[in-house]
Amino acid sequence: MNSLELILASTALTWGSLAVYRRLQLSRAKHPGLSGHVRMAKRVSGLLPYYALEGDAFYACDDAPPEVVQLRKSGFEHLAQRLAERLPKGRALSQEARQCISDAQFTSLYRVPFQFRNWVNQHLSTVSFVEETAGVEIRDVDGHWYLDLTGAYGCNLLGHDAYKRFMVQAGERNRPLGQVLGPYDPVVLGNARRVLDIAGQDEISFHMSGTEAVMQAVRLAQYHTGKERIVRFAGAYHGWWGDVQPGVGNPVSADRTLTLQEMSARTLKVLASRKDIACVLVNPLQALHPNSNAPGDSSLLSSLRSAKYDRAAYTEWLQQLRRVCTDKGIVLILDEVFLGFRLAKGGAQDYFGVRADLVTYGKTLGGGLPVGVLCGRAELMRRYRPGKPADICFARGTFNSHPAVMHSMSAFLDELDDRGDELYKGLDERWNARKDALNKRLKQAGVPVQLENMVSVWTILYNQPSRFNWMFQFYLLDQGLLLSWVGSGRMIFSHNWTDDDFELFSTRFIQAARAMQADGWWHTGPACDSNKKIQRRVLKETWRALTSSIGSRS
Repeated sequence: MNSLELILASTALTWGSLAVYRRLQLSRAKHPGLSGHVRMAKRVSGLLPYYALEGDAFYACDDAPPEVVQLRKSGFEHLAQRLAERLPKGRALSQEARQCISDAQFTSLYRVPFQFRNWVNQHLSTVSFVEETAGVEIRDVDGHWYLDLTGAYGCNLLGHDAYKRFMVQAGERNRPLGQVLGPYDPVVLGNARRVLDIAGQDEISFHMSGTEAVMQAVRLAQYHTGKERIVRFAGAYHGWWGDVQPGVGNPVSADRTLTLQEMSARTLKVLASRKDIACVLVNPLQALHPNSNAPGDSSLLSSLRSAKYDRAAYTEWLQQLRRVCTDKGIVLILDEVFLGFRLAKGGAQDYFGVRADLVTYGKTLGGGLPVGVLCGRAELMRRYRPGKPADICFARGTFNSHPAVMHSMSAFLDELDDRGDELYKGLDERWNARKDALNKRLKQAGVPVQLENMVSVWTILYNQPSRFNWMFQFYLLDQGLLLSWVGSGRMIFSHNWTDDDFELFSTRFIQAARAMQADGWWHTGPACDSNKKIQRRVLKETWRALTSSIGSRS
């Protein structure tokens, strides 16, 4: 072998070693669960067979003794009867909606784990149609009032009455102009100045949803850095656009997206060593359950749901991330669509003391109407290159800056200006104290339930192995507490809840837990007295269903 061949072989070996090292470094920065391995999660989801647990198989899926099975049957039948008698109109409307509204069909099928949904949908009624709100309550079409824990997917920060007032004001102020799109209502400029002052940024663009705002943020980051790679963190939600929602739920591959582990030194090393990353997306809601998907009841197969909010630790993580992004020229995008204005008037940026390069807002900022907002540094928000007039970064939308939305946003911002100190003073202490007091009462009641929170966003945890924790949402409904379709994983309180409101909620919550316990759903026998045993049991059921489906096709 001559010297040239030696040099080429050595170079090839060096490059190969570097490639292996980079691949290993990237793999170590991923979260070990499926939330960190989105391609694997997608493959697994494609193999998972459907099977149903109905009748006796439903009640005895954990090998409970006959007396417990009978207790569950009786409790289930009485619960079903109470809900059916209370919700005849709502149940009929829900059944009709599932025939023609695809979203209603989807949510009805994924309210509980798929193994149980047939039996549940046949017998248990839910509230999908409502007619009125007042204070912290909401009334269904059958005339029953509930304490509202849905939070309108995070939009309801100030309370229903406030948003109704904003929407009425917007209608009145917009009456002279109507639906004019293209030219701006002067209110747009006032909103821009006020939101930029809150965000501490230079420029703003208005959109019609949080998903759109995130899409534009990522596109601008790629445009100005000349790089395509996106980094998101395991479990984080940034809308349903393909590049930020890889894996399950996305029918195509998101090859430009890296899903890494949040709050990890290994992730920081990856960011510091790569040269192809345009931006890092952060959803601060993940501080409540880092590296985990949104906690819905459809995946609540055991009691493994976990959550623990540590403000100091997450603040430190964001500061470390900020430093690495600054050093490497990576655009840091803070996605505040869900949490914006819930933590502080200045949002998560002020709450955690970290300034992003781009920040997105939505939901509550619309004052009751749909909106998405992107704010950022001037050099990143520019959609063109001064010296290259044909090289642009396109972003438009028919309803961007819709005058009715802009007026409702203005009313929301007025409210923040008027009540800012009152809204945010002692916020953490108030909601943490409420959680601690209720957890103490739950422990005294002897029920296997506890709560974790990030200010007014709460999740329910279960500290005893069970296959039936998802049933709790129906007992809460029976007690007059309304959750969204994702179930007990997320309760979102508006900030107008008084201590009296919370006391009523606490009383009902404890009553629901006691009723579910009395009906035998939290019985723990030797077959399922650990989460590992439950997981093995579900795997065996899945394997039987898979082999059965293969056999039926052959």
